[in-house]
Amino acid sequence: MHQYDLYGIGAALLDTEIEVSDRDLDALSVEKGIMTLVDDARQQQLVDDLENHLVTAKLACGGSGANTVIAASYFGLNTFYSCKVAADDNGDFYRDNLHSAGVDYPATLKQADKGTTGKCLVLITPDAERSMNTYLGISEQLSVSELDSEALAASKWVYIEGYLVSSETGRAAAVKLREEARNHGVRTALSLSDPAMVQFFGEGLREMIGGGVDMLFCNRDEALGFTNTDSIDAAAEALRDYCHSFAITLGAEGALLWDGNEIRRIASPEVRAIDTNGAGDMFAGAFLYGINRDMNFIEAGELACRAAAQVVSQYGPRLQAEQHSELLIPVT
Repeated sequence: MHQYDLYGIGAALLDTEIEVSDRDLDALSVEKGIMTLVDDARQQQLVDDLENHLVTAKLACGGSGANTVIAASYFGLNTFYSCKVAADDNGDFYRDNLHSAGVDYPATLKQADKGTTGKCLVLITPDAERSMNTYLGISEQLSVSELDSEALAASKWVYIEGYLVSSETGRAAAVKLREEARNHGVRTALSLSDPAMVQFFGEGLREMIGGGVDMLFCNRDEALGFTNTDSIDAAAEALRDYCHSFAITLGAEGALLWDGNEIRRIASPEVRAIDTNGAGDMFAGAFLYGINRDMNFIEAGELACRAAAQVVSQYGPRLQAEQHSELLIPVT
């Protein structure tokens, strides 16, 4: 009997969203549509410059991996999350937020070190694109010390956030977690996370993937960049060298799934997108819920597309807890 359905690892970030225009991005020298690592001073400068803009999302514990694990928890999985926060008010808030979402965490999260808990400033343009400016803070020091071997051995799946590749100790922790998961017969999933991670840390991502993961999540741009191909079909073929199955999200076009035997396209519901932040995280969380609850790839993909479509139709990277049960319509 497994105690946990899903064990995740990733950065611990407090998210704040602000609506901006493309002109604002240009004036602030913010690159659109990707995650940019910044220092504390640069992030504070951006906040100060945007103080008169409308903040559209409440402060919430985030980070890509956390969004995925929390979504899976709200759908009904038993979950565990390894991350690192500092001994500050944001760290306390983060732990409380994880707990209220039903996510367990290692004892090390209660023994926080001095420093600053990571923060992510998410700028949303009218076309719903998100541009993230992330100060990792103490998350940059996430290491093998934050792993919990007992929780891992008691899990069915491991989910690794690709953003960890930007931290030397985080990358080492991801590799260690994947290796230990293999030793315990725990299935592994990894997200490529962001086109910038693929562009600047491609070799590190390959190190994290090692001999291959059971499930790989990525979007179109990440798939093309990671495989150095110019078509989604060519990327899909090349990705098979890195995983036993994958899901490539295609925005409004749905997703391309490979279950190890067959390629299938899944359509996405038509919605008016206002904020794409968290769409891929939600897709992964819903999909992992589905296959943990004996859905086939098509059923899990359809649920994941419905969930991602709901996320992009409102502000914020996550749904309210009650919205998850509403998405679990009977599979026919």
